[in-house]
Amino acid sequence: MRILWFNWRCWLNPSAGGAEVHVREVAKRWARWGHEVTIFCGRYEGCRKKDELDGVEIIRGGGPYDVYVHAAREYLWNLRRRNYDVVIDDINGVPFFTPLYVERPKVAIIHHLVKDVFFVELPWHKAAVGYVAERIIPLAYRGVPFIAVSESTKEDLITLRLPEENITVVHYGLNNEVFEGGKKSPFPTVLYFNRLKRYKNVDHLIRAFKIVKERISKAKLLIVGCRGGEYEEELKRLVSSLNLQNDVEFHAFIKDAGQKNRMLQRAWIHVLPSRREGWGISVIEAAICRTPTIGYNVPGLNCSVRNDKTGILVPYADIEALAKSMTRILTNDELREKLSKGAVEWAKRFIWDKTAEETLQVLKRVISS
Repeated sequence: MRILWFNWRCWLNPSAGGAEVHVREVAKRWARWGHEVTIFCGRYEGCRKKDELDGVEIIRGGGPYDVYVHAAREYLWNLRRRNYDVVIDDINGVPFFTPLYVERPKVAIIHHLVKDVFFVELPWHKAAVGYVAERIIPLAYRGVPFIAVSESTKEDLITLRLPEENITVVHYGLNNEVFEGGKKSPFPTVLYFNRLKRYKNVDHLIRAFKIVKERISKAKLLIVGCRGGEYEEELKRLVSSLNLQNDVEFHAFIKDAGQKNRMLQRAWIHVLPSRREGWGISVIEAAICRTPTIGYNVPGLNCSVRNDKTGILVPYADIEALAKSMTRILTNDELREKLSKGAVEWAKRFIWDKTAEETLQVLKRVISS
């Protein structure tokens, strides 16, 4: 099968997140299984126009905001001559609107609807463009099959008036054998392991941790995912204002698998106070390391965290509830062990081979129809 995949970024991009982990893990398996896979994505500083990574052809053009225009131009000028069997339109915020120019069979993959997050992360004029583009998906993608990465994303799409029968849920996976094992830190350790974005509300976690410290003096908070920038500086100023300089550590984004695993394994709890997620890949990565997650009861997290079984969900923006749940798990060995065991059993259900195979079956159905 010859597959063309439009994606916002590749996994080498310094701003890559869970969606880029997804495209890498799925695409490299398809290449290993004998399929021809091309990914068109945006450029970043210092990148090459073309690469071959994990057996996958990478073509780059445009930046974070004009990659969509470059994708259409590259397809019309060059890529359509290759006669791909199917084209994947990976919607991670703004759609590529492939139905307007691609005549081949198409499948849309969507991680989550961004909705109001556009206005949290972007200037209002750019946010307005993204918000409107997302709202017209049902019109532009009429009849196109969708793959959603979670049940909550599927529900959002149905609310957007996409037909339920056109939506298949295929979860993210894990490389389970990489993450299992390891020992916990000797002192109570809270971990945030994600990108530093405003909509992920890391400031809520810091304020909640201040309350936790009043009860658990030896507790430490590790914030992993720093890439510099204005928001990171704001968080560091908040830490200083709360006199937590000796208790909160900021760590750069970690790509080394071994180092990443050790940090996830040593944490007692993982906290993700995000406004919304597609799924929350760090939740499952923490879970396979026997580390339960506390998060807000919001789309995505209400699918990846099983409340009181693999972690705890609290009402959105309730910092007191966040602190109470953190304290509860850190001070209750029996509860922490129960959640840790539940987290591992839950995480074992998700493997990238299964994700790749289920996605491939959707592509085959689209081609055959």
